[in-house]
Amino acid sequence: MNKAQLVEQLASELEITKADCERVIDCTIEAIKKSVKKGDDVTLVGFGTFTKSKRKARTGRNPQTGAAIKIPACTVPKFRAGKAFKDYLN
Repeated sequence: MNKAQLVEQLASELEITKADCERVIDCTIEAIKKSVKKGDDVTLVGFGTFTKSKRKARTGRNPQTGAAIKIPACTVPKFRAGKAFKDYLN
């Protein structure tokens, strides 16, 4: 499912316009991104938790040449599914 399909499904279920639904989805995603960037965890009970994590610098390999390259440290987003979501899938 892509964003357009999600907007269409939610708009029909909630009986609102697609434009309003898309604005709600965009605002939700933006709020999650800003909060995680600040360092706060975003927990949606029954769904999961969005966090940020630091990845250490490491040495990798160029797959074409086999040469060693340095991969710098960075911050990455993480999502941990909640128990209710895991149970729903199983």
